[in-house]
Amino acid sequence: MRSVRGKAGPRSHGVARVISKLGLGSRTEAAAWVGEGRVRVNGRMVRDPEHAVRQGVDRIEVDGRESKPATRMVLMLNKPRGLVTTAKDEQGRATVYSCFAGAALPWLAPVGRLDKASEGLLLFSNDPVWAARITDPDSGPAKTYHVQVNRLPDAGLLASLEYGMAVEGEHLAVKSARQLRSGEKNAWLEIVLEEGRNRQIRRLLEAFDVSVLRLVRVAIGPLALGALAKGQWRMLTAEEVAHWGSRMPS
Repeated sequence: MRSVRGKAGPRSHGVARVISKLGLGSRTEAAAWVGEGRVRVNGRMVRDPEHAVRQGVDRIEVDGRESKPATRMVLMLNKPRGLVTTAKDEQGRATVYSCFAGAALPWLAPVGRLDKASEGLLLFSNDPVWAARITDPDSGPAKTYHVQVNRLPDAGLLASLEYGMAVEGEHLAVKSARQLRSGEKNAWLEIVLEEGRNRQIRRLLEAFDVSVLRLVRVAIGPLALGALAKGQWRMLTAEEVAHWGSRMPS
């Protein structure tokens, strides 16, 4: 819904979007709550997820409780290979949320994505403003990956990855690429991205006739995966979160 400016000044948004911005659930979940008659605005039940409300002015209740900004929560997961980054998968595949089974957590959304075949550091938060700072292509932090490839690279390939090339109408390039170690037939590279386009590393390497055997994200900015075991997660400290700020209370 396009924002409009009312007579009193505050901007209006659809009630489902506002509930999501408060960190109480995804917009899809909020829309379902509205449709189920669980949401009231200024004491009146609403059934339209696009019903215009003014955050901070109109009283929004879900299940009889006033909706207020949720306490900020950010966690990091060491995503295993084979899980899809979504809450529900239409094909019935296992998702990253299976790693949180049994944990008493509020609604948390992935901050960016890793594809099914990729592993490593994946962030989750209920603060969409904080998350937007991480995923911003212009000002977000660089992401570091360790990538196993099916050949031994030479200096020319590494330089070409940094220079980039047009792939399916997009210019794809990496910030830096270097060899970490090698065996007889394959090698591990460290690749740093300043932006995250869909399957960027895989697509770029494929354009140079290089196949990816494994792809692990090991760091986002100064935040490193460290010794966190595969499939395990931990909360970020206040200091770690503060690198990018937040609008939510601690």
